[in-house]
Amino acid sequence: MNENNYQEFIHLIFIFIAMILVADSGSSKTDWMGYEDGKTFEFSTIGINPYFLNEAGISMHISQNAELLNWALSVKEIYFFGAGCSSPDKHEVVSNGLSAVFKNAYISVEHDLLGSVYATCGKEEGLVSILGTGSNVCYFDGKKIHEGVHGLGYVLGDEGSGTFFGKAVLLGYFCKKMPKDLRKSFRDVYGAKKEEVITHVYQQPFPNIYLANFSRFMAENLSHPYIQETLKEGFQEFVDVNIKDYPNYQHNPCHFVGSIAHYYHAALKEVLETNGITVGKILHKPIQELFSFILKQEGVLDGGKKGLN
Repeated sequence: MNENNYQEFIHLIFIFIAMILVADSGSSKTDWMGYEDGKTFEFSTIGINPYFLNEAGISMHISQNAELLNWALSVKEIYFFGAGCSSPDKHEVVSNGLSAVFKNAYISVEHDLLGSVYATCGKEEGLVSILGTGSNVCYFDGKKIHEGVHGLGYVLGDEGSGTFFGKAVLLGYFCKKMPKDLRKSFRDVYGAKKEEVITHVYQQPFPNIYLANFSRFMAENLSHPYIQETLKEGFQEFVDVNIKDYPNYQHNPCHFVGSIAHYYHAALKEVLETNGITVGKILHKPIQELFSFILKQEGVLDGGKKGLN
């Protein structure tokens, strides 16, 4: 056995006895899947976004999950894809926070857009959009991501997201643009008062998640013409601001990931087709497809390490 074959043999032994974790994190929730000795498992924690949590906060929240804590020293590789992880300094915040718990693990931290690309495109060309608590979009040429001027967060952007639609619902209610029957339903269910909303948005942590919770009202009243019009206007704004920024947007499939894309797929598809956009995959959660992609690239599923690049 030559040196190269020996090293590959050692890698395969290691990979099959080590625990691998893959995480897809939005601002609201982190979905985890793990692999150890031929077995897979999954669970969830709160969202880990370095714009809202520092290193200590990440470590604290991870440590509160008994299942994760029990495996802390067994994990050898973590592939984390998260919202807000778009720059080296944010990678470091998440990596350091995870390292404090998973002391024996190699940790890779990447933007959630890349995770969505792996889950939908694999290594094929396409546009990939995230429509969850927040929103973002990128073009993947089959080898690398080409990001636009998007992902500005819930204050400056996030068109078509849960936060965006939550704000639309609140504005429609408080500004009395919402029809009376819907205003009564909203008041009966949520009982939101102006002062409470302002306090939560401007003085409490995670205002984006708070706002996004109100988007659920649309699902509860999905057939109402006002809700349908709100959805279509929001998705059209997302297309105008984000998708159309790419000159080739009508020549490649556009994939979507996230709860908003999933639950309101009918209105989304209508808007996309009206704009001449080819609808690709629409995934509620990308973790299953992302997990499979990572394991294949690491050689777990087909016996040969390929690497992620």
